[in-house]
Amino acid sequence: QVQLVESGGGLVQAGGSLRLSCVVSGSSSIFRTYDMGWYRQAPGKQRELVARIARTGRTTDADGVKGRFTISRDNAKNTVYLQMNSLKPEDTAVYYCNAQQTAWGSDYWGQGTQVTVSS
Repeated sequence: QVQLVESGGGLVQAGGSLRLSCVVSGSSSIFRTYDMGWYRQAPGKQRELVARIARTGRTTDADGVKGRFTISRDNAKNTVYLQMNSLKPEDTAVYYCNAQQTAWGSDYWGQGTQVTVSS
């Protein structure tokens, strides 16, 4: 069973920064085939895409985080990162890591990490 373990969440003041990490179990040769994403879910709201990085390295960012958040991956470490700068109170949510392998129908989620931004 593939496991995704997120870390790096916490409490930060508005304008501050955090870096989230997500380590995926298994071989790096398999990790390279995953499209990776970060999602978030605030209380009372639906889970939404924050940023995504394909196995090719191509990235997609949600409109609300463009210019502030950066997703990246280190295939040698089976890790995807989310660098979050200029944080706002509305960024407060549980952030989830996701791994997808479309050809195999694989879709895995981490347990989530809480990010709280105080005003």
